[in-house]
Formats: sequence, C-alpha cells, structure tokens
Amino acid sequence: MIIVTEEINNGTSGARSPGSGGPGGTSPPVAAMEVSVTATIVATEAVRTTEEQDLSIEHVAMDSNGDGDGSESLLSQSPGGTSSSSGRYGHRQSSLALTPEEEPLDSYPRLISDLKFPNLLPPNPPIKILIAFCKNDPVFEALATACHRLNFEPTFVKSAETAIEAFQNVATGGHHIIVVDARYPRIIEADVLGRSIRNSKGSQHTTMVAVVKKNLFEKDDTAVISLLDVGFNRCIIESPHVSICSSELRQIQHSLVRPQNVISTQQALYTALYRSREAVIITDDSLRAQYANRASEKVLNMKLDEIVGRSLNDLVTADISNILSHTTRHKDYEGFISTRRKSQETLHIHVRAVPVSCIGRSPTHLVLILEQTSGTTLSALASDALQALPHGKEVARGSLHSIRRGSFDVRSIASDGLRRTSLAKLSQLPLEAPITKVLSLLAQVQENCSSDEAKLLDRVMEFLKREGLYSPQMKEIRTEDPVATDLIGALLTQGPTNILSSRRSSNDSIIRGGGRPSTGSIVFNKTRESSQLSELLNSALSWDFEIFKLEELTEKRPLVCLGLELFRRFDVYNTFCCDEVTFKLWLIEIEKKYHSDNTYHNSTHAADVMQATACYLQQLSNRETKVMDRMDEATALIAAATHDIDHPGRSSAFLCNSDDRLALLYNDICVLESHHAATTFRLTMADDKINIFKHLDRESYKLARSIIVDMILATEMTRHFEHLAKFVSVFGTDVDSKETTHDNDDNQILIRRMLIKCADVSNPTRSLKFCVEWARRIAEEYFTQTDEEKHRNLPIVMPMFDRTTCSISKSQIGFIEYIIHDMMDAWNSFIEMPEIVRYMEHNYSKWKLFEEQGINTLSDIKRKQLTLNSEATGSSSIEEL
Repeated sequence: MIIVTEEINNGTSGARSPGSGGPGGTSPPVAAMEVSVTATIVATEAVRTTEEQDLSIEHVAMDSNGDGDGSESLLSQSPGGTSSSSGRYGHRQSSLALTPEEEPLDSYPRLISDLKFPNLLPPNPPIKILIAFCKNDPVFEALATACHRLNFEPTFVKSAETAIEAFQNVATGGHHIIVVDARYPRIIEADVLGRSIRNSKGSQHTTMVAVVKKNLFEKDDTAVISLLDVGFNRCIIESPHVSICSSELRQIQHSLVRPQNVISTQQALYTALYRSREAVIITDDSLRAQYANRASEKVLNMKLDEIVGRSLNDLVTADISNILSHTTRHKDYEGFISTRRKSQETLHIHVRAVPVSCIGRSPTHLVLILEQTSGTTLSALASDALQALPHGKEVARGSLHSIRRGSFDVRSIASDGLRRTSLAKLSQLPLEAPITKVLSLLAQVQENCSSDEAKLLDRVMEFLKREGLYSPQMKEIRTEDPVATDLIGALLTQGPTNILSSRRSSNDSIIRGGGRPSTGSIVFNKTRESSQLSELLNSALSWDFEIFKLEELTEKRPLVCLGLELFRRFDVYNTFCCDEVTFKLWLIEIEKKYHSDNTYHNSTHAADVMQATACYLQQLSNRETKVMDRMDEATALIAAATHDIDHPGRSSAFLCNSDDRLALLYNDICVLESHHAATTFRLTMADDKINIFKHLDRESYKLARSIIVDMILATEMTRHFEHLAKFVSVFGTDVDSKETTHDNDDNQILIRRMLIKCADVSNPTRSLKFCVEWARRIAEEYFTQTDEEKHRNLPIVMPMFDRTTCSISKSQIGFIEYIIHDMMDAWNSFIEMPEIVRYMEHNYSKWKLFEEQGINTLSDIKRKQLTLNSEATGSSSIEEL
C-alpha cells in the first residue's frame, strides 16, 4: 500500500528532496499527471483482481457539485486548486459510492482515467519573486511596487552571477517567479542566465519572465523565440506604470505559477512509482517507453536509459498484438509475455496492461505492470553453472596417475604436487577469480594429456600467473632508427633512468624563463572576433575543426569557449544538474592551471583532445546499440579537458630522475597522470563556486569520480600495449567486433580508456597541416627537456632528441608505425570512422616523403608549414586525399 500525505509546513510542501523522484530528476508534462495517478493506483492494486479493484477504489469528486459523474479529470480543476462553490482552497466533496447500485450507469465502456482518484492538494506558499535588473530605473521601481502590492516576497539582484547564487541558496532560494531585464544584453546576458537557471536543481517549476523593449516585438519574433528556447516562459514589454506591472504579475500568478504548483504534486506520485516493488513501464500510443521505474531494471536486467525511448517490440520477444487488441478497445489486458535479458536468458513475465486516455477518448498511454513469475533467476543460473563446472575434489589429484610417464625429475614431481595442492585449496575458497577457474581447468586437462603437452601447459600456467598479463614486452625496433627507439622507449618507460646506461652531456645549456605568466579573467572582444568565434564553434564536432584558429581568436585560451560549447551540445549541464555559469568558472580555473609556456602540453592540447573526444562520442551515439549514456559522455568530456592539467612540460621519467616533489609524492609510479587526476578534484572541490559536482548525489558523484580518474590514468603511455591488447581481445579488429556486448562494466571501461587514449594521440589522424604543427610543438618540448637535462647533468631520457641533430620526420614515422597504426585500426573497426585511418596513412606517406627530401629540423619544418598553409584552403578535406 502507498499513502501520500501533505506536509503540514506551509511553504515547504512543494520542495523536492534529493533523489525523491525518478532517475531523470525532472517531471513529465501536465498530461502525465493523470498517467502517474493511474500507474500508482494500478501498481498498488496489482495483486487484486479487476473485479475487486472496481469495488475498492474510492471515488472522490473534484468538481464543485460533487456529483461524481466521472466527466472531469484531475487536471480539470482551476489553476489555483479552488472550488467554485465554496471558494476555499483545495476544497473537495466526497461522492463515495456505498453500493454498486449507486454507481452511475453508462453504456460506453468506462475508462480508468474517468475514475475519480483521491486529489493531491498542491502547495500554496507565499509567492517568492527574484528580480534581476542592472539599473534602478522607472521600470524596476514599478515592478518593485507591484510586488509589494500583491504581497509577493521579492529579492533584488543586479547581475547574472548574484541571480544564480540567490536562486540556488538553500535557505532563501527556490523562487516561484524570476524576472530578468533582457534590455541590456551586454550587462545581463539573459540567454545565458536562462540556461543556467534551467540547468539548476529545482528549476523545473519556476516561471521565468523576460522584460524586453517595445521595439523588440515590432521588429520580428526571432529574439522572443530565442528567449523562449533557453527556458523563459514569457516575455513582457517594459512599462513604468505600476498598474500594468501588477496586472502582468497577477496574470502570471494565475496562468503559470498556480498550474505549476498543481503539476509539482505529481512528484509525490512519481516517487511512489519509483519506489514501488512492482515493475511499471508507461508507453505512449506508439508503444514507445516513456517511463520506467527502478523495479523494471531488475525484471528486464537493463538500465533505465536502455528501457526509456525504446519500442515495446524491442523489449519483449512475444507478439504484442493480443495486448493491443484489448487496450485499443479500452479494456485491460492480463496475461504473460516473453522477454530476453541482456544475458540472452528468456524470461516469462506476467503483465497487466491498462490503457489511459489523457486527451479525448482514444488511449494515449499504456501502463504496464510486470511481475517476474519464473523461478529461474540469474543467481540460480550462476549457481547451476558453477555446480556444472568440474571441481578439484572430483579428481584424485594426489593419485599415481598424476605422475607423468617418462618423467623422473624429482623437482618436477615435487613442484607438481605443490601446485596441485595449492589449486585444490584455491578451489575450496569461497572467493573465486576468473583466472583461478582457468588454472583449475588447465590442471584437470593435464591429467589426461601426454608429457610434452603437460610441459606446454605448465608454461602456459606460468605465464597466466604473472603480473601484467596484458602488458607485452617492447617490440624490437630497427637499430637503424635511433630516433624512433628513443621516442617509443621514453613513452613506454616510467620511473628513474638507469644512470649507468644513460648518455650524459653538458656541452649545451638552456636558461628557462622563471614562473608562468599571470592569467587574468578572460574577456573576448564583442566585435569581428566574436562573430568569427561563433562561426568557428558551429563546426565544433567536425574532424577538421580549426583548433589553432580558435587558439588565435581566444588569445591562447581556447578551452573555455570550446568546453562550454561541447558541454552544451552534450547536455552536460542538465546531466550534472549544474548551471552554465558554474561550468564557465570551472573551465576558467582549469585553464589557468595549464602552463601556457609549454609548447605542446598546454590548454590548446586539452581543447584538442576534448574536441576529438566529442567527435568520437558523436560517432558512437549514431550506432544502433547504445554504447555510452549521458553520464559517460559528460565524464569523458571532463576527463579530456583535465587530462594534462598542471603539466610541467617534462616527462615522468625526467621528474623521477630529478627527484621532483611529484615523483616523491607518487613513488615514481604514474607520476604525471596521478597528479592530473588529483589536481582536477582538489581544485574543483576547494571552491563551491566552481564545484560542478555539487548537485550530484553521493552515488552519482562516486561514479563520476571513478570514471574521470580511470580515464585520466589511462592516458599513461607505459600501459599502452596493455590497454590495446585488452581492447583487441574483447572487440577484435574487424567488423564483427560490433556484435560484442557493450553493456558489461569491464567492456565499458575498455571503451572509455581506448576513447581517451585515441583522442590524446589523435594528432597523426588529423589533416596534414594540423599533424605537422603538433609534431613541431612536441619536438620543441622534448628538445627543451633534453636541454635542461644537459644543463643539470641529469640522465638524458631521449638522447636523440637534440635540437641540432634530431630528425622530426623520423620520430613521426616511428611513432605512427609502433604506436598509432595498430591502435587506430582497432579503434576504427569499433567506431567506424574511416577518416582517421585515411588521414593517418596520408600523413605517414608525407612524413616518408619529408624524410627523403631532407626536411628534418625545426627550421625545415617551419619553412614547410608556410607551403602547407597556403595549400590548406583547397586540399585539407579528407575527401580530397
């Protein structure tokens, strides 16, 4: 039984507690109120028969006469919830039918939506209004006077930032009406403020009003539509007259605020549905799931995001024509359907389908109550599967048959006995890892195989027992390519360099500038650059995005502009229930922590990786099978933006060799990546104004943090082959890889790691002019490190990266051959983005040509870039390669 009560505290009954609603955190449209009422009542009465339910439902009249004729729905009451006869707020009269004979007769089949369900009283607190005006002009004075005349509780602010702070204030926020002065966009950007408010928690029932100039309506409706699109409910013309302002506010109160209060009560119903033990799914008239509660996850073994939005035909394997034949005639259906879980297990489920008509007489929604009737559960299946596996006690491990024929090595026999004893103990432990099962099965295979086969299996088992199972040894690199040897070896090596084997040189020295340049607030010119920036950001999801043009327009601070655009496109603000201003302040602080004096590891590289990540996410979203949900997308973009934060422009090996404080802090293990992840959360959590995680519940925050940290750590190149080998072993390198399930948590981790790894080193897969510029920048940073190592008499991590002798072309050829080629082939087969492979192959051939032409040094590369830039306008597109 579910009972919904009204909180006695006036002014608090409409407040939403965290996690009280469905997983989406937002309420459905007005028409969904009736659906939620129906679903709640039906779910609580699911155990009863249809006849018992018809006799047990209480009919409470919501019309003023109380005649109970069943002609009005819950939403037919006046917006204020008042009764026309008594005038008392929320007054209702009972028309409970005491006997079946007293029920009104109707020849037309009665719909469940016609029944008079008990009425939830909407909250009726004093109206709180937030007025954001930058000037105390006559229009402001008229609005302030009108608020006092109507007994509203006003709050006055003069900027968008203070408006957001006031609305989000736990004690005094949560205003019913927000009035924004949209007449001066250079002082208060109404569109940005509107999006920020709408992305704030608890704003779904807030009415937003924009005050605009009179000539705005006289020109065209483009500006008004743009304000409505960002979340404003109404636009009103400026007026200095108190009577006009009072009339406008009174109309807003009656036509917008009071209906919103009524709608807000449905949160209690959706909370009841979400917490119900009965699995409930609500579909529209096209049988596409619009809502699913938590219990449906367990029954279907699917996430809510995988259920909502899918057709009922995709969720069940049985024919649903039987259901439709009943529900289209306004009859309930009760029977059994079959569904297939992600584990391919077929399940028979008892279903009750109830048609609901929100508008008109035809069913507009279908409420499905699912009940698992099969006694077979996943845990039972798993237990049966484990019982079916051969266990150690079934084999006489200590018998004479365990001694191999023709083998009389005492040490071999002794070790064999010890191994079998250990495996026998392992098989009896309550905890069992997959590798333990593999070793046990291999040991049993050894019982009935030849001596040579047994020796081979011994070697296999020894390999399986080693750490770093997926960490292959470094492939042999051609000795005639020392530059590639240096580059790949340095990338795949961490920790201090062996001093005895390092080549030292102190002939050259370099003096580095002290400290990073100070970074103030970011202000962009509202002129030609602004229009160019807007036009450039329109192509933010293009693989040929002009990242260096963005760097130029933003004065080497591209991360804020591009980050805000990508966060908007992937709806990150709504996913994190956080406003745009907080994300903007966060991006500004993150970008400040990137060293602008680094030629490569700076905020432009972070923006480039973030843009590549967004392109990959966009490509994955086009697949038929959903690979990543909204939280995955949001955290992937955040990880990309912060993956190299506070990078010193030196490798981890350099930090270890120089006894840097970071190397000492992280014990020479994953030094830089650990620092990037730690800095991201230390900086974010230190200031509530930039804390983008502040509105997430504890579980969501833990999930987001674990994903972000894991993705940042995955960018460490020392584990490159390990991550690649795991990805290929699961998804393969051919077209059949897309048939592999992506729902497994381990597979999701592999996808996320591979995604950010490919984005991090995507330079060779971009167009040639970008590829060459990134190669020049990374070479300059490596040259600077080598210069400092010589100056400080430290072990030289990459001796061949000497600015006077290094061949940049050779380094890129080796990098593509040994790192990029296999990884991008595997990634392309999974993501189906052939342009990355085409660009890679084109760039590889060009680097080969440059090497033949003697284009090797930095000066050579810079001269070549002048030619490439002049040719880029006509041949940079992938279609022309």
